[in-house]
Amino acid sequence: MTIDKQNYTIGDRECTVYSSGIPRLLLVQVVSERQGEDMDKEVEQIAAATNIPFALVAVPIVDWELELMPWAEQVVSRRPEVGSGAVVTLRYITDHVLPALPLHDIPTVLGGYSLGGLFAMWAACQTAVFKAVAAASPSLWAGDWPQYSDSHPMLAKQVYLSLGDREEYTRNKTMARSGDRLRAEHARLQAQLGANRTTLVWEQGGHFNNPAGRMARAFSWTIEQLKDGIAQ
Repeated sequence: MTIDKQNYTIGDRECTVYSSGIPRLLLVQVVSERQGEDMDKEVEQIAAATNIPFALVAVPIVDWELELMPWAEQVVSRRPEVGSGAVVTLRYITDHVLPALPLHDIPTVLGGYSLGGLFAMWAACQTAVFKAVAAASPSLWAGDWPQYSDSHPMLAKQVYLSLGDREEYTRNKTMARSGDRLRAEHARLQAQLGANRTTLVWEQGGHFNNPAGRMARAFSWTIEQLKDGIAQ
């Protein structure tokens, strides 16, 4: 599958858009500068895993904590302004990125890694724009995620969760609850969406082990789940 790569200036950011053929599905990923360096590899892995033409837009995040955190969490940052930026980032995606792309009436998947995964999960409880969520190693340990999830049902129809099998074995007590929070969230989503519409995958290693591969597998799962409803 041949992949085309172009940069688009959307608002005050330069987004990178990958596409294969005539896209039948749009993947949206919030990425840090470091993750952006691995996007070519990630997209190649997604393309190798599916025959469904897709587009992926990489939305650059400059201030990771400020732009993605939906609430304050001192383990993440002690800056008083952190916890207010997720709303702004979500509005940028829905009001600027999506309308700017020549891709309409196709399913949209929101994905992210780490705090990006937390943002994707939070955002998909705020709007029904996204048909699926690809959350790899999402930081659901941050803040009171269970209370938020209980009071904000998931609006996406498919949810992929993953976590490294060493991530919960950390000396930081807040981060150490990542495993239990992911297990509880997976059970909650199974009850809400159905057992076949969500999955929890245990990856090898710690938090920083192969983010590109983890995101590729996350998006590939969502494509597989949505393919029956995609016009060929």
